[in-house]
Amino acid sequence: MRRERQIAVVLGAVLATALTGCVSSGGGGGGGAAGGDASAWATATSAAEGGGFDALVAAAKEEGTLNVIALPPDWANYGAIITTFSDKYGIKVESANPEGSSQDEINAVQQLGTQERAPDVLDLGQSFALGNIALFAPYKVQTWDSIPAANKDPNGAWVNDYGGFISIGCNSSLVPNCPTTIADLAKPEYSGKVALNSDPTQAASAFASVWAGALANGGSLDNIQPGVEYFGTLSKSGNLLKIDPTPATIQSGQTPIVLDWDYLNVTETEKNKASFDWKVAVPSDGLFAQYYAQAINKNAPHPAAARLWQEFLFSDEGQNLWLAGKARPVRLDEMTTAGTADQALLAALPQVEGEPQFPTQEQTDAAKEVVATTWASATS
Repeated sequence: MRRERQIAVVLGAVLATALTGCVSSGGGGGGGAAGGDASAWATATSAAEGGGFDALVAAAKEEGTLNVIALPPDWANYGAIITTFSDKYGIKVESANPEGSSQDEINAVQQLGTQERAPDVLDLGQSFALGNIALFAPYKVQTWDSIPAANKDPNGAWVNDYGGFISIGCNSSLVPNCPTTIADLAKPEYSGKVALNSDPTQAASAFASVWAGALANGGSLDNIQPGVEYFGTLSKSGNLLKIDPTPATIQSGQTPIVLDWDYLNVTETEKNKASFDWKVAVPSDGLFAQYYAQAINKNAPHPAAARLWQEFLFSDEGQNLWLAGKARPVRLDEMTTAGTADQALLAALPQVEGEPQFPTQEQTDAAKEVVATTWASATS
């Protein structure tokens, strides 16, 4: 569906109103590099270190271009985010491989090196951020202090940006009684109706759905096997479709029930409201949430524009744009307290009951191994 986001993990923090953070802002460092000197911005770890925010804007405008990768327009409102940034600063955004994965992003950084078309910035699954820190340029945005410590590298190599919960989307015109829990998916009435967003050995949302299945069936963050077995059961019963859902398969009715991030399922609700009611539920029996992470390529061909992009994304304006995409921005708790979060957008988010569970890197690595070695046989 949209882009196949490779497997990611969440660090120990809580999404939405459960997020915790300090109510203050400010980047690091003093300094005095010339604002228009791109080479100086290539090593600047904050706007202040590079000569100040106005100097950063001036240098980024002088560069005139930002290279992004793997950002489909309909993913978490990235289309509007890119357009708003471009219009605001007069910077052309070159978007490469919009349907690409996190691995595609890393490959591009490694293969393109210092070429002019190399990505300036990356939006990665957390495991890819953690595993490739040497490729990134540390940078602390002005709102750094309001980002929870668990959601950022201490030196600014990567920072969580937006996230969401695994949810169940359902075409109520084709499914009279839409499922609201993971357990519901096994009911005979859903034969030939349930789809995962791609292959869980490759895509983050599908992998997270399997983990949600584990949590709903006696598993844990240390044991994803019950999730593999559960979806194996759904496959053998005929409930699990072997179709990768897309907006087209949702519109045509080929995939009437889809497990995906809540911000993507809610987007389908809005897109299809004239034709049918796409209902969205966050299952309380398999509550699983996840963030993605931002990073700057240390060899970014447009280092000032790359840093300005980060400043924009983590500003109140940028965070509200993700909220408009039904994603839950990392600064949401602080912004809600400060009154800067758009209340109408906040009210449109799906309701969540219970506390989500967050795996460690070690737990995720172990779970990935289990899924990689058992998924194909379990669902064949």
